Formats: sequence, structure tokens, C-alpha cells
Amino acid sequence: MRPQATYFGANGWLLEIADCRVLVDPWLSGPLVFPPGAWMLRGELPHPWPVPENLDLLLLTQGLADHSHQPSLKLLPRNLPVVGSTAAAKVVARLGFEHIETLKPGETCTVKALSIEATAGAAVPNVENGYLLDWAGGSLYLEPHGVLDPKLASRPVDTVITPVVDLGLPLAGDFITGASVLPDLIQRFTPRTVLASTTGGDVTFTGLISALLSGAEIKEQHDPRVVIPVPGEPFKLETHAESQDRVNTAKP
Repeated sequence: MRPQATYFGANGWLLEIADCRVLVDPWLSGPLVFPPGAWMLRGELPHPWPVPENLDLLLLTQGLADHSHQPSLKLLPRNLPVVGSTAAAKVVARLGFEHIETLKPGETCTVKALSIEATAGAAVPNVENGYLLDWAGGSLYLEPHGVLDPKLASRPVDTVITPVVDLGLPLAGDFITGASVLPDLIQRFTPRTVLASTTGGDVTFTGLISALLSGAEIKEQHDPRVVIPVPGEPFKLETHAESQDRVNTAKP
């Protein structure tokens, strides 16, 4: 089957790649509340998402609630393999998950035919993870705050999942830097597709931080390769290998 990605809003994705069904940073149901409480920030989905079936891997970038959403994680089978940052691994360990692989930036592991390399992500405040995923015929880079690890070498990557806006708070500065980093991401990886993430999905927020954000300037970066995914609709991923196959087929 051709690789595809389905967006759930916020940071959540289902990746169907390398004969694996990979659930990324799921927020599937229930409110999202940041400490110290809902008065600070509370998020609501437009509707709950069903738990995807036949999962092979849970992939977590961060330990914060909008990436390791505990009410959603509690819906998953505890024998589902997990790959996550140090902070995320602590969250799923407390929930009783049985097979946890902790990756720090620069470390790698393999799940079935999928190679996973952790990259340096956002400092919130500790450095969390992005991921570079490789499989036979395809590749994908994802990082939910618009951070590009300077140690990553330039190379072709078929798909990039990243925010495409800058978003910040007065005095604190930007904590999402997708618009600022996007030109460097495109130059580094020459992707065929950039899937916009993190700030989509018709999620509604209330609370003090939400009020401050509503008055903040949102900077956007536009590029013809950027796709705004429709939540719940699978998006077919184009890979270099498939493009070469079409070229070879078209040759006389």
C-alpha cells in the first residue's frame, strides 16, 4: 500500500509507512489541560477520534500533555511498543506500558522495517525529540515546534511534518517557529511535501494563555509544497522511489 498520513489535529498523526501503523502524539478524546489547571489553558477537540486499529508503534516527541495526552494514552493497549523522548517515556512508564524504547537526540532504533532516528527538538525546558524516519523507498522528518537540529546533514527527505506558523507570547517570545525555520527545512531536505501540523484541526482553547495568544501576531510562511491536511482524511505520501518507478515505466 502506498504510504499515507492521517491528521487528527494538534500534534496527532497516524502514519502508515514501511508496513507499520504508527500513532504519533495522539490527542484522541477528552479535554487537554495544562498545569496548573484549566484556568491557564484548556483545549477541546471538535469531536473524539476513534482509536486506530492494528497499531504497530506509538511514537512520542515530548512528555508535555499536548504530545503525551494521558487520557488518550490510557485508551491504548499496554503491550503496544513505544518509542519516545526521555520525558515521554516516563509518562508511558507510569501508565504501565510494557515495551518502551527511550531515544535521546542522535540515537536510533528499528521497528520492523522502519528506522527511527531521534533528533534534537524543542527545549521545553529540556530538549525533546523530533524524528527522522527511513524505510525502503521512503523517508519522513517530523518535529512539532518548528525546530531543525543543526547536526542533521543535508539529504533528500520525501515528507516533512512541521508547523508552518510562528506563535509566541508577549515577553516570552516564540515557542513555535515553523514559519521562521521552514526555508531552512526545505533547503536542508528538499521535500516533495510539507504537511502542516501542530496548530490545525479546529481545536478550541480557553484560559489565560489562549487569551494572550489571541492577541499575538501569527507569522506564516507560504511555499507551494505546503499542504494543509484535512483532519481524518488520509493523505497519500509521494516518495522519491515511486517517482523514479513512474519515470522508468514511462520510458520506451
